[in-house]
Amino acid sequence: MSLRRLSPLALAIALAFCLPMAVAQERQPAAPVPALPAPEAAPQNTGEHPSASPVQGHPVQEGEQATPAANEEPPAGQDEPRGGQPRTDESSADSPGSSDSNIPLDEIRRYVAVYKAIKAAYVEPVGDHKLMQSAIRGLLLDLDPHSAYLEGDAAVNFDEQSRGNYEGIGVEILRQADGTLRVIAPIDDTPAARAGIKAGDVIVAVDGVPLTPSDDDNSASLRGKAGTKLELTVLREGEAEPLKLIVERQTIRIASVRGRMLEPGYGYIRISAFQADTAADFERQLEALNQQAGGRLRGLVMDLRSNPGGLLTAAVQIADALLDSGTIVSTRGRIPISDAMFSATPGDRLQGAPVVVLVDAGSASASEVLAGALSDNGRAVVVGSRTFGKGSVQTVLPLDNGDSVKLTTARYYTPSGKSIQALGVVPAVLLHADQSAGHGGRMGYTEASLPGHLDGEGDQRSGEQAGEVLEGDSYITAALGELKKLATKPKPKR
Repeated sequence: MSLRRLSPLALAIALAFCLPMAVAQERQPAAPVPALPAPEAAPQNTGEHPSASPVQGHPVQEGEQATPAANEEPPAGQDEPRGGQPRTDESSADSPGSSDSNIPLDEIRRYVAVYKAIKAAYVEPVGDHKLMQSAIRGLLLDLDPHSAYLEGDAAVNFDEQSRGNYEGIGVEILRQADGTLRVIAPIDDTPAARAGIKAGDVIVAVDGVPLTPSDDDNSASLRGKAGTKLELTVLREGEAEPLKLIVERQTIRIASVRGRMLEPGYGYIRISAFQADTAADFERQLEALNQQAGGRLRGLVMDLRSNPGGLLTAAVQIADALLDSGTIVSTRGRIPISDAMFSATPGDRLQGAPVVVLVDAGSASASEVLAGALSDNGRAVVVGSRTFGKGSVQTVLPLDNGDSVKLTTARYYTPSGKSIQALGVVPAVLLHADQSAGHGGRMGYTEASLPGHLDGEGDQRSGEQAGEVLEGDSYITAALGELKKLATKPKPKR
């Protein structure tokens, strides 16, 4: 992925009024990993180079791409995005097809008129900073659920959490329009998971204080000094009354990869999130399992259930470790630098042994990229339930005041050219939640149900039915059964 550069003027205009419908995440994935299979795109559009930019350390989530600070000039020989410097004529049309560089002067005049009216006549004095921050938040308010503005402390927390070592409760959340926090997934072996927080829960209050839209960063209340406790008020489908859950904060050090032998010759690897070190940890676990199997596994179950995503680079590297050739994933946006294609390099660490990928409704983003890449290349059979359906790429734009903007800039496409967005990955072998699970295990929401979500493209319709959350070891046993079928299936003669 490339470091994206905008001219100071272009960025200033682009962000002149803006901002988030916050995807306020209590945890964010880690900083980018430099080693990637060679993308089939122009060199300036591929490969991350943290050392080349003051962006180093900013987390890049689910395909997010880092952009230098607004006051940085492009290096010699690197072109500005198409459109060049913004024009200031009054003939610009406010339509999707109009030039991105046109400035809508009529709308700016209207904004200034409202700004002056508030300053002059609102019942109480309002400072310039508060008004401008509100205007900035408004720019991204109706774009999509994943574009967000990170102010001051929120941007610092975003950066700290990227290293996978922070103080909090360990949960991936989505801030909703009413200020409440919807749980995408609790992270394995964290206070949130141990307290019984489940995917689909809605946190409506912290320590008795309701979460409201006026709070800049509602997720900040979940963070705090290790050892301190907080009470969460949680709405859960199937429960008549709100739940009160006591959670003790701790330093979250996420071990994103765990492995074990299921039976002689058959290995199991659980990936709970995609972080900077996930791909390397995966390869270490895979090598250890190969050794336990006498040098070569007969097959592998890869468990991506309730994995909310993380770094696209980590997912790409894991796919590359299991593929000899073929496309892994491509991204497409409105400008050329949003387009990239990543391809596998020779070297299958499993030497062709079959793979089953286990997914569910909580598997999102980078998890879906990995499942789609292995499935489309015929390298794995996907088992479980329809995934979440987050198939968009976010770009991080650091600002010179310490704030950052997270902006959706592209969609993911699987090797077959399908978009994951609002559709998810539908497994080849469907599994269903136990009868005892509330509402049949359904979370009650998907990417397609989020307000303002991006639609699928072309004739692809948004997924109308949510997948199911598959909890427990019985699904691992089911996946192992499918794996054995593949392992004992006669191979075609060449």
